[in-house]
Amino acid sequence: MKDKNAIIKIAKQTIEMESKAILNLASLITDDFAEAIQLIYKSKGRVIITGIGKSAIIASKIVATLNSTGTPAIFMHAADAIHGDLGLILKDDVVICISKSGNTPEIKVLVPLIKSAKNKMIAITGNPDSFLGQHANYILNAYVEKEACPNNLAPTTSTTAQLVIGDALAVCLLGLRGFSSNDFAKYHPGGALGKKLYLRVQDISSVNEKPKVAPDTNIKNVIVEITEKMLGVTAVVENDKIIGIITDGDLRRMLSKVDDFSGLTAKDIMGNNPKRIQAEAMAIDALELMENNDISQLLVEENGKYAGIVHLHDLIKEGII
Repeated sequence: MKDKNAIIKIAKQTIEMESKAILNLASLITDDFAEAIQLIYKSKGRVIITGIGKSAIIASKIVATLNSTGTPAIFMHAADAIHGDLGLILKDDVVICISKSGNTPEIKVLVPLIKSAKNKMIAITGNPDSFLGQHANYILNAYVEKEACPNNLAPTTSTTAQLVIGDALAVCLLGLRGFSSNDFAKYHPGGALGKKLYLRVQDISSVNEKPKVAPDTNIKNVIVEITEKMLGVTAVVENDKIIGIITDGDLRRMLSKVDDFSGLTAKDIMGNNPKRIQAEAMAIDALELMENNDISQLLVEENGKYAGIVHLHDLIKEGII
């Protein structure tokens, strides 16, 4: 068995080899790429992406990326296509065929069928002179000198190159469509990613308790309010406006300094000018504000009035962190 240093060396060599191949792709971008992007952008149909073997797996991932960034796409396995799935392709659809060699038997059968249906075809191939390259309307060159596999057999560098070409397609189309973070949120409503894009502070604070005390509230009642509302904090409010904050830490510091707090009130121990955030702000902005100020709670305001509390634990629970 190889030792750790040998394993690390192989890993680094693989990464370096693939990174060089990816960097070289930039030199292979031609007018065909730009024209293919314009074709897809102007098309009234969908993008059908097909491939065989490992290229099929890459095709499936590119489909997912396009769909999530505003370009309707469907995966069609090349082997299934020639056994009945060609019906997926409608007259306005653009077809992308992915194949390293461009000469596999399935591709040689499939390509003429696509051409006969008069669909425009884009090739992502490492061999522009291949059967696929010769029959495609546009060629996106994904040439790599060598696979990372020591036997130069297992698809490694070549599939990475195909994936990068697919990402470049998606990002260019995203830019043409003016696809914004709001659009992205529509396509990703679930999970932490979607929540970062659409979840607002008020969505969280509105379901929390709303602890508050007046400036002249005695300390015993301050403790009761913080304990009952279970957020580790209370706002000090006057005429519906925030004038201060009292945290568990403030109470501990008070107890370390005085033996008798019966004569103290909220305004005597509150923190002035507390950090606050607007109810309409994004939850992710609340997280940034907490992190920058090393705090775990924020007071929430709406139209200049106290509206509640957002706690770091809320953001954790929602998967924002």
